[in-house]
Order: sequence, then C-alpha cells, then structure tokens
Amino acid sequence: MLAATLIVSSLCTLTSCSKAETKNESPEEEQVQSTELIRTSQSWDGVELPDYLQGRPELVAVKYVFPAGKKLGWHHHPVMNYGVLVQGELTIIGQDGKTKVVHEGEAVVEMVNTIHHGENRGTKPVILYMFYLAQKDMPLAVQHPEIPLE
Repeated sequence: MLAATLIVSSLCTLTSCSKAETKNESPEEEQVQSTELIRTSQSWDGVELPDYLQGRPELVAVKYVFPAGKKLGWHHHPVMNYGVLVQGELTIIGQDGKTKVVHEGEAVVEMVNTIHHGENRGTKPVILYMFYLAQKDMPLAVQHPEIPLE
C-alpha cells in the first residue's frame, strides 16, 4: 500500500493531481471515463471495409478545420480512415448522391476508394480529427479536380 501511495504521489507531482487522488479518495467527476464511439466493419454508407494492407503500417492522425461554408473537392481515400467530429456539423456526399451528416461528438468511418466530398453547411467552423491506417508514402486522399462541384 505504501508503494502504491508513493507511486500515486509521484505521478501527482508530475501531473498536478488533487489531494483527493493522493488519499485514494476519487470523486466521480475525477474518474477516467471511457465511451466507445463506434465499432464497425463498414464505412458510413454501409459498404464493407477492405482487408488491411499487407506490409508495415503507418498510422496518421490529422486535425481538419473547415471554415463555415467551405466545400472540399471530390476525392477518394485509398486507405481506411475514421474520425471524430468535435465541433460543428459536416455533410459528406458520395458521387452516387448518398449523404451523411456528421454531428458534433459523432464518429464517422470514411468511404474507401469511393469518390465523395465534404461540406460545412453550418455557421461555425467544423473541427474534425481523422485517423488513417496507411503505409509509408501512400496518399491519404486522391483529389479529382476533373469533377466539378455544384
């Protein structure tokens, strides 16, 4: 018990814990909470995700900020990716016309090898964190400037 208290005290010195944590008194609001946002084998349009790539993985995390009214051009992702929208509302439109509106706090699994684009139709910036399961030198997205936006 003494060793555990010393470890917690040492950690608290490094991380500015409150007195309650060092005395093993953990008020509910100070507990670590875990909420699974999504678990799926399909992209948002219901299509099964491809098998993992062969070879050494490269994991990439990207923060995107989309100003209000901003439209991304048509593109596709050659790698699996998913993310969490932390602010605003993002509309994703597939080339086939399927649409998905992602709301603040929601997770989304992007389409793989399917052309689509995103739009911020709201009045505040969209902030989106995306996580890509790629390989070295592989593009995260391939743009399609030959397809005009409406």
